[in-house]
Amino acid sequence: MIADIGAGTGIFTKMIFPIVSRVHAIEPNAEMLAAAESDLSNPTGFQSIDGTAEITTLADGSIDLITAGQAFHWFDIQKTRVELTRILKPEGQVALIWNERLTDTTPFLTAYDHLLKTKAVDYDQVNHTSIDASAISEFFAPSDFEVFTFANEQLFDLKGLCGRALSSSYVPNKDHPRHAEFFEELTNIFNQHVVEGQVSFQYLTQLNLGRLS
Repeated sequence: MIADIGAGTGIFTKMIFPIVSRVHAIEPNAEMLAAAESDLSNPTGFQSIDGTAEITTLADGSIDLITAGQAFHWFDIQKTRVELTRILKPEGQVALIWNERLTDTTPFLTAYDHLLKTKAVDYDQVNHTSIDASAISEFFAPSDFEVFTFANEQLFDLKGLCGRALSSSYVPNKDHPRHAEFFEELTNIFNQHVVEGQVSFQYLTQLNLGRLS
């Protein structure tokens, strides 16, 4: 059984189902959890839970694998470690996963990162790259863990690009006073760099896999 912590709208959770039959999606944001429930209503092994990394509400020793995609920067490391150790089976593992968006390898990516730095909300505070190797080591200590990296790319039309931006917590949502300004500038950036109707996001996907005891 897998617990996907900080599941958000279920994007990563949905990817798990081809390889496992039962997944708990843990998410404290009601709107995001509702979106996950709507998108994942058909798989019989899906269960959504209003919870956090620090308080999952899952049973002791019930989970084989815990995943966290693009969510680790929200966790209280010590409290989360205690909680995840409690719910894991003795040989259970934790997989911390995120895409490290490359910021300056193309003119489009440079312009997009500048937009985030100037028009987004708390970008520098919540950007996952603020999680360094010492924080990962602290989380898994005293156990060892393995690090795997993979090249990754996403291609977006304008609608997909706007959706991708809104999936980041630091991008102004529809109720924020900077929302219209942000997406007007994002549209301008897209029009300046579009090739055959799309722009490219380039990533290094990083997986940290290990046990907590």
